[in-house]
Amino acid sequence: MEQISQTHVMPSFHERVLKFFVNNSTLIVFLLMLVIAGFLSDRFYSGDNITNVLRQSVPLGLAALGMLFVILTGGIDLSVGSVMAFISVAVAIFIPEIGLWPALFASLFIAAIIGAGAGTLVTLFNIAPFIATLAMMTIARGLALIISKGQPVFIDDMSFVDFGTGYLFGLPKPVYVLVVFALLAHCVYKYTVFGRLTISIGSNETATRFAGIKVGWYKFAVYALSGFACGLAGVLASTRTGVGSPVLSVGFELDVIAAVVVGGASLAGGRGNVMNTIVGVMILSIISNLMNLMNISGYNQQVVKGLIIIAAVMLESLKSRQRS
Repeated sequence: MEQISQTHVMPSFHERVLKFFVNNSTLIVFLLMLVIAGFLSDRFYSGDNITNVLRQSVPLGLAALGMLFVILTGGIDLSVGSVMAFISVAVAIFIPEIGLWPALFASLFIAAIIGAGAGTLVTLFNIAPFIATLAMMTIARGLALIISKGQPVFIDDMSFVDFGTGYLFGLPKPVYVLVVFALLAHCVYKYTVFGRLTISIGSNETATRFAGIKVGWYKFAVYALSGFACGLAGVLASTRTGVGSPVLSVGFELDVIAAVVVGGASLAGGRGNVMNTIVGVMILSIISNLMNLMNISGYNQQVVKGLIIIAAVMLESLKSRQRS
């Protein structure tokens, strides 16, 4: 009887194959996109286009990694695009006043402060993350427009601009910043108490709180981290264009959330990882690049991105059913 029972619960070949595809869906979709891209456009695999995809993926990747830690706690950060715009303007104004490196440190510190402000609203005043970061989104965008007087601020420091447009060992220099940041994020996620507790908070905040963990502090920290990541993304976006723009990254939060969700993170919190998020970033970057190569309008691209989010959430729901 025991043998019959064990045979009965053993999953079929079809179920095992389905489980494999569901659990590895992010990587499989990425590989399929690489194949499909070559068929849809003969320009996709050109050297210039590949470097363009990598360069354009850097701000998205940085912001998505910051967003990942927020989403792991069950939160959301809608201020990412506005923080990027504000920091791009801030660094452009600071450079001629205090020099390049002080301007970089000051701008990134301000970005972390903005993220910490959202974290304070969430933890200290118990405001819903959606509302708190929506408020920060409006404030940061407004400040960017005020200090720039609604005009782009040009950056004359050639070493700053050369970094964004330059290459190192055949790859755009900003790509190395993303790689280093991703490795650090992976180490924090995988090997530190901070990473484990971030996941724990999103999985079961009540149990984590009863275990004596200062949940509020960790939530505060992830929003500060998200602000810092967006600030770094804003700086690198400015190195590519040589301009601090108050209208930079309008609606960028949609792309960032889509990249994290496509990477397999659950919007309910507690599930997601760094490497899959980077793969999600590359999937979104490839799709955007393909649509540009195929001359698809920006309006249609927004529809496609919305559909991608819906598909990713449905796939995440399917994963949850497979696990249960």
